[in-house]
Formats: sequence, C-alpha cells, structure tokens
Amino acid sequence: MLQVDIRKTFDAFTLDAAFDVPAGITAVFGPSGSGKTSLIRAIAGFLRCDQNTVTLDGRALSALPPHRRRIGYVYQDARLFPHMTVLQNLRYGGRVDEEKIIALLGLEALLDRTPATLSGGEAQRVALGRALMSGPDVLLLDEPLSALDAPRKAEVMPYLEALRDQTSIPMIYVSHDMAEVARLAGQIVVLDRGQIVVSGSVDAVLSDPAAVPFIGVQDAGAVLTGRVVGHADDGLTKVETDAGALWVPGPVGRAGGTVRVRVPAQDVILSRTAPKGMSALNILAVQISAVDQGQGDGVVVGLQAGEARLLARVTQRSAKAMGLAVDERIYAIVKTTAIASARVS
Repeated sequence: MLQVDIRKTFDAFTLDAAFDVPAGITAVFGPSGSGKTSLIRAIAGFLRCDQNTVTLDGRALSALPPHRRRIGYVYQDARLFPHMTVLQNLRYGGRVDEEKIIALLGLEALLDRTPATLSGGEAQRVALGRALMSGPDVLLLDEPLSALDAPRKAEVMPYLEALRDQTSIPMIYVSHDMAEVARLAGQIVVLDRGQIVVSGSVDAVLSDPAAVPFIGVQDAGAVLTGRVVGHADDGLTKVETDAGALWVPGPVGRAGGTVRVRVPAQDVILSRTAPKGMSALNILAVQISAVDQGQGDGVVVGLQAGEARLLARVTQRSAKAMGLAVDERIYAIVKTTAIASARVS
C-alpha cells in the first residue's frame, strides 16, 4: 500500500491531497490545471513541497532522494534515446524481469529498431518497458496515451490491462480521459484546483450522482463488470452483469471471461412501465437510489439493480413529469449502439 500526503502552495491554488494507493491502477482524474502532474511529480521527489509524506508499506520514500525511491515514471511522450536501439533503451532502466516484460508488452519484434522507426504506440510501450525493467516498487503514468490518436491508443490499451492484471505494484495513472479511467482503473481520485473532491472505487464514484459536477456531465456514467456469455452470429456479445444481461456491439472478450462495460448516463432512458415494441435490446429493471437536481437543466438519477449501480441523466421536465422519487421501481433502457467498443474492455 502506497500512502500519500502532499501539500504545496502555488500562486493560483494549493495542492492538498492525502490518499492511499493499493496494488493495481489508481486514476488521478481532473481538468487541466487541477494539479494532477504536480501531484505525481511530488510523489516522485521532483517537486519541493510544503508537506510531502510518501510511504510504501511503512517505508518512508519521501525521506529518500528521487533516484533511490524505486519509482518508475512514464511521461506523456516516450522520451526514448534516439541513438539507441529499443533493447538498449529498455536496458537503460535495468534488466529486471527482462524477458517477462518484453513478452508482456509485445516488444520482441522491435528490439533491433530505433525510436525513429516506431509508431507512437510502440514508443510508449518501450517507455513503459524501460520503467518496468528498473524494478520499480511504484509506477507513475502521466497521461501516457494523451499524445496518441485513437488507433494508437487502442493498440496500447491491452498492454496496460495486462500490466494491471499481471503485476502487484501500486500504479498511479494520471488522465483527463474518463474512457481510459473506466477501462483501466480500480480506484479513482478526482482533483479540482488541487483538492480531492471525491475518491473511492471506480464503480462507486462513477455511479454516484453527487460526483457528476466534478466528473463532468459528458463523462458521467457507471461501469458494470460482467461475464461474457457468448457471441451471437449478428456480431453482438451478451454480457451478464449484476444489473442483468447486456448486449454490446462487436465480438468482445472470450466466452466465460470478465469485461467492463461503461454506460454513459446521457444514454440511459427511463420508463415507468416495461417497454414493448422497442428497438433497444437492453431493458433493465432498476430501483431509484437517488435523485439529484443539480445546478443546471438536467437531473441525475441514481439507479440500483442488485449489487450494480447505474446513472441516468434526464431533463428536469422529464423528471417532473415522471414524478421520479427514491425507492421507486422503474426500467432503464440502454441502446446497444450507445455502448461503443471503446467503452467495453
């Protein structure tokens, strides 16, 4: 367990963040200028702070100079040495678990190439491998996909998932892209002007109506974890979740495997009665757990289905006309096409 307690006063705001990071990926999310990069630079020892306490399983990392903290750092750009081959770049960090890391990140065919011949996604995989081969106890990733286009992001994502699933070190993943966070992270810390405004498990935070003002209306939406039941001949995949069965587009995952499905709040339609004769395939029986009027023209409705939680965003006119209230049982309708492939992992 990594424990962080950072305080740093800037001209525009004060960064004040205390939180724990278990094994796996913890996302630090927030708008530009909220203090995300400053936070992980402080953890790495690159930023002098008013208060800086970083411990890993009781070992005070903040008492050590940066080069002795055993922290791996991956930047937005790969920062590879142009005169070295991929293998030489990897070995610059060290040779810890060399064969395993090369295999994990799919770098076998790249070892003799130079950075100039790599795609952006390939270069980021090499940068990630270099950080891992230093044998870090903690890994910091500062928006590692932000400089990549959509195809290159899609190329790197499975390797980040494999890293999450096959290593046991605490990782902090800085991002302002909620699709990345929902797909990769188990925990989330949301920053606003240097302050932690909400934190917890990704499932809990993203399905909490009170978190919507800090996450953003466009990014609000729950994450459901489910088991792949099978793939239909028409190209759809059936995923069994605690909320019920969902049909998602494309041949996602493997039968029996586990996937995450992100359901944006703005793509959930509510009905008081069980819909009939609709094109939508995903109709879930739910109970209202919260109704948040917010400050704008929309209403965010928290929904519960078994152990699963969902969000819906409707207009105030619709909420008033339906008379939505806590504990009432209604139906949530999710179009299959609203669950884009980028929202399923």
